[in-house]
Amino acid sequence: MKYSALTDQQLLAFLREANKDAFAEIYNRYWNSLYWSAYNIIKNESVAQDAVQEVFIALWQRNTEADIQALNAYLHQAVRFQILKAIKKQKADEQFYSRLVNITANIVYENPLLFKEQESLLKDILDTLPEDCRLIFQMSREEQMTYKQIALQLNISEKTVEKKMTLCLKHFRQVLQENKHILLMMVLVISLAK
Repeated sequence: MKYSALTDQQLLAFLREANKDAFAEIYNRYWNSLYWSAYNIIKNESVAQDAVQEVFIALWQRNTEADIQALNAYLHQAVRFQILKAIKKQKADEQFYSRLVNITANIVYENPLLFKEQESLLKDILDTLPEDCRLIFQMSREEQMTYKQIALQLNISEKTVEKKMTLCLKHFRQVLQENKHILLMMVLVISLAK
């Protein structure tokens, strides 16, 4: 059988039967585009290669479980999640936030309903902040005011603004860690990067 002539759906049907040739064709068909997708986000060859390998390992290990409708979209989203994991491990890297925003924007762009749902959850977390912290957070992130501008408008010191923002971000991290809800963290990062 010539697997290269098969559609993605046909390959997936064979993959569910643990067909190694179908898996090899999926690997050959998508490895290059997945690698470049990963590399364009992380800008690191070995991390990009590792991310792609992890996706294919998971695809093979869960070949009978995964309900994949669109193979191309599924694999690319899986790679972005792997890159997100890699980026989280490299938090000290000065490009961490820009890379995280990049990957998050890609994921959310492809699923606007997910964004609306996550945005609602973000608002719920904001509502749990003390009023002064919430106000400073909104002035900084939504109105894009500098700490100096906020301090002048609220008649407080810049240090106080900085301290309140630190408390806000600490609160977000704590809530996110407790809930282990990674997509909510991504929406938060988009908001923080505006």
